[in-house]
Amino acid sequence: MDQPLSPAPTTAAATRAPWWLRTLGAVIEPWLRIRRDPEHPATQIDPALPVCYVTERYGLSDTLILEQACREAGLPEPLQPLTLADLHKKRAMFALSRREGSMFQRPRARTHSETLAQLLDSVRAHPDLDLQLVPVSIFVGRAPDRQSGWFRVLFSENWVVVGRFRRLLSLLLNGRGTIVQFSKPISLRQMLVDERDAANTLRKLSRVLRVHFQRIRAMVIGPDLSHRRTLIDAVLNAEPVRAAIATAASKESVSTDKATAKARGFAWEIAADLSHPVVRSISFLLIGFWNKIYDGVRMRHFDKLREAAPGHEIIYVPCHRSHIDYLLLSWLLFQNGFVVPHIAAGINLNLPVIGPILRRGGAFFMRRSFKGDPLYSTVFREYLSQLFARGVSIEYFIEGGRSRTGRLLAPRGGMLAMTLRSFLRESRRPVMFQPVYVGYEKIMEGDSYIGELSGKPKQKESLLGVLRAFGVLRKRYGKVAVSFGEPVFLNPLLDELAPDWREATGGPDAKPAWLKPAVDTLSERILININRATDVNPINLLALTLLSTPKHAMAETDLLAQLELNRALLNALPYSDRVSITELSAAEIIAYGEKMQAIQRIAHPLGDVLVCEGKSGVLLSYFRNNVLHLFATAAWVACCFLNNRRMARASILRLGRMIYPFIQAELFLPWDEDGFAAQIEATIGFFVARGLLEPSADGRILGREPGQSDAAYQLRTIAHSMLQAFERYYIAIAALVRSGPRTLSASELENLCTLTAQRLSLLHELNAPEFFDKSLFRGFIQMLRERKVVWADESGKLDFDSALEAVTRDAKLILSREIRHGILKLTPERRESIAAENSASSE
Repeated sequence: MDQPLSPAPTTAAATRAPWWLRTLGAVIEPWLRIRRDPEHPATQIDPALPVCYVTERYGLSDTLILEQACREAGLPEPLQPLTLADLHKKRAMFALSRREGSMFQRPRARTHSETLAQLLDSVRAHPDLDLQLVPVSIFVGRAPDRQSGWFRVLFSENWVVVGRFRRLLSLLLNGRGTIVQFSKPISLRQMLVDERDAANTLRKLSRVLRVHFQRIRAMVIGPDLSHRRTLIDAVLNAEPVRAAIATAASKESVSTDKATAKARGFAWEIAADLSHPVVRSISFLLIGFWNKIYDGVRMRHFDKLREAAPGHEIIYVPCHRSHIDYLLLSWLLFQNGFVVPHIAAGINLNLPVIGPILRRGGAFFMRRSFKGDPLYSTVFREYLSQLFARGVSIEYFIEGGRSRTGRLLAPRGGMLAMTLRSFLRESRRPVMFQPVYVGYEKIMEGDSYIGELSGKPKQKESLLGVLRAFGVLRKRYGKVAVSFGEPVFLNPLLDELAPDWREATGGPDAKPAWLKPAVDTLSERILININRATDVNPINLLALTLLSTPKHAMAETDLLAQLELNRALLNALPYSDRVSITELSAAEIIAYGEKMQAIQRIAHPLGDVLVCEGKSGVLLSYFRNNVLHLFATAAWVACCFLNNRRMARASILRLGRMIYPFIQAELFLPWDEDGFAAQIEATIGFFVARGLLEPSADGRILGREPGQSDAAYQLRTIAHSMLQAFERYYIAIAALVRSGPRTLSASELENLCTLTAQRLSLLHELNAPEFFDKSLFRGFIQMLRERKVVWADESGKLDFDSALEAVTRDAKLILSREIRHGILKLTPERRESIAAENSASSE
């Protein structure tokens, strides 16, 4: 427990505040519930130095709130007198802006506080003195709680400098939702180091404090935006939009007024209409909604975001697992003192009733494709630039859509490219991309995802569908975790990739040569950092383990041992410092899985068996895929011993380096090839320590126990978690080699691989729709082309050399004879029929 700070030595002996202030403080105290940020501000203040607090604006209510907050935190009280050498002040606090004159006047603008000037003069005159200046921001009614009423949101915190009566109403209605933010203290002695001019130091410190308070207010309340109509007028008056309007009028042979009206319609269709009362009302409703469907919402590493955010333009880039993602993230940010970001939403969500609510909650809408309509594209880009110029935080999903498999999807760079181009035009503040991992234990869209992966068409969003979705309120979905990954700062990244990027500023249509490589690198780092913030829940571990068995079933004793091994592996070889792992024991994980109905128990006299059958097994593959990247290295090492009792360490490393680029591209792993090799060595060391592998005397050969042993069973279970990925790679390579060079195009190979995987899934009961996911084959084929393993000839057919055939020979070390036999049974006649089908479909 933190100890209260003792009064500073230079402060007068404990003197009580005037009786009338103490009386007013006692009167309003029942109306206040203060949340301090940080919770223990005393830890950042030196108890040996005197303290003076500074607030943005003067207000009697703010003074009383600060007094109570300091008293509760064990800090020096602001209403006690402050003595600093020969300077005597009635209070140890002051405000940058102070109301003067009659009570109906507004605070007048001023360049500095007289108290601040006096404090600087006193420290300057006495070289042995110092003073800690603590900036304090106070927000009343920032986040209404479950007991808040609808009327209260009208009097919560905003940018308007309100009068005394409105402040009184705000205090009475929303005082129990008050936030007091203590910033790190400023040493006045440090401010005087290398001082040249006293007046300049005063102006500098005043400016620093004003900017600091503006940044904190913008972070908590959001930027002071103009009316939506004003923003749209700014978009239409921008030079790129005017030029696009003129081009559209000429191309379509219409008047400029008609083209302008069309552009204005686009802008109204796109633009958000953020309403703070609506945001607070939605926040109020969501508290009950979360309590109804979830057993808890966990938030990880938010303190690191709070530390990095001030002074940055924040772009939130979460993974996209469910429609709940953006509601959950916005709600958490708002509840924890951050402004709700503007969210890029698909136009399919602009439904009657729902669309206007989302728009007032910060959503701006975009079409799925900008192709064929340059006017719309220009209007959208300019709208994004205007948001950027106004310092609005933004949120979008770089995967493009929701993941149906639980894996991160290949990034789409459109929004990132527009963000970078806007940054070049309006680089007023540094930009910070904040990756966010969202992890569920059960998802609402599970049934529809299974249907879509099985070939059913995606259901179009509709108002009726939304009304039907209220049925989710009858179910429970366990816990959900939101974890903030390591941010990606744009300036250092551009300095690394294009040192001369600052010279590229200019027209809105400028596309410097480094733009696409920068977008590709940025998107990859974002997805890597999302994976590095994974929250491993009990359902993830159960799914990973049970789905690695042929019948999706395990004896309880085996399941307990495998869960303990997987948890030990994650703890012994940390993937990153932001990965969090469930604290439940193996037995508690099983009990939790039964409670969530993710697994079923079959009682048996010789020992119970845990299974996941039918649809539940397919659904669990989603949660296995959430964490597959964490076990990729271990799975690779274990795969090397599926069909081999012994294997040379050098062969494991050689094959690992060969396969790694493809695993890395699919799972967005963080290492280079040398880093992956180091992970392989560390994993081998873990397996040896656990008795799963045994090295030879010189360490060059590794061996496992016989197949019927517990150690071999555990290795086999780990291996099967990634085996389907290696089988997919072999399907593509074997199909290409067996067809011969310059025979198949990339699209023909993709279709052939998908059909082959579907056939194998039927023959070997691989009940996992992502095994034949066409996008995964497409990504693998693209990686083969990028690494020059295959290339297209002048007719678009894929060519390769003998090196690819060597890869198929190495596959026997990993894949079973049955799987290889099923793949190699593809006949020329079947390939010809597939080619004929492709030809007919293209016609």
